[in-house]
Amino acid sequence: MTDDKKYFNVRIEFDRERLDSTIFDAIERGEAGYSCSVEANNLTVANKNPEFLDVLNGALVNNCDGSVLAKILAWIHNERIDSYIGADIFTKYVGMKRFRQFFLGNTEEVLAGLRENLSKVDPKIRGMRFETLPFRSVDEFDYQGIADMINADNPDIIWVSLGAPKQEMFMARLKPYLKRGVMFGYGAIFNFNAGVGNVKRAPKWMLKLRLEWLHRALEQPQKNIPRYWGFIKILPKLIREERKKVRKAV
Repeated sequence: MTDDKKYFNVRIEFDRERLDSTIFDAIERGEAGYSCSVEANNLTVANKNPEFLDVLNGALVNNCDGSVLAKILAWIHNERIDSYIGADIFTKYVGMKRFRQFFLGNTEEVLAGLRENLSKVDPKIRGMRFETLPFRSVDEFDYQGIADMINADNPDIIWVSLGAPKQEMFMARLKPYLKRGVMFGYGAIFNFNAGVGNVKRAPKWMLKLRLEWLHRALEQPQKNIPRYWGFIKILPKLIREERKKVRKAV
């Protein structure tokens, strides 16, 4: 685990090279761990739920998954920092054709489309494991059984798609049962890359303008607008507390 500085009470690594090397080193050493994408929703949950805050801060390393969040923190800390979007990490790591991967969660339809599309990038992926999970609460999963399935495959990376904050809680509980492998809780990224269903990534022009958050709000308003509103309500308090920490550190 890295000793990253906390932002809004959560450990976040903004140095992309350091984040990548932390993950690659853990894979090379045969360690088990998990990595979370920190964005508005799980940041809000973490600052209301101490258990979930411990889950995020117990990660091997966390990336910042929101450009607006990065800009706010850059302003408070007067640092040149930027986001490192989970969807881009996923595409980058798949494109490296370096790792044995395991794809866990979501639906059979999405997993089938994901296997087909990712196999065009790396033909070896066609022979990798794609497994759904039963719909149940975090407390009800058979973690030993799931870990036995993963351990038998011996992957370097386990991609988990259960939606936040469920997938982060799931990874933290699964970790003690794993022999090795770094888990990533990236939710809708399976959908983005599967080519099926209604959940799509923002068009390139919106990505260029850092408007992916707006696309997601318009695409799934009933889900995402309440999440954004929850972050907006807690943001003034977080900013006040963060600025106090900055002043004390001077």
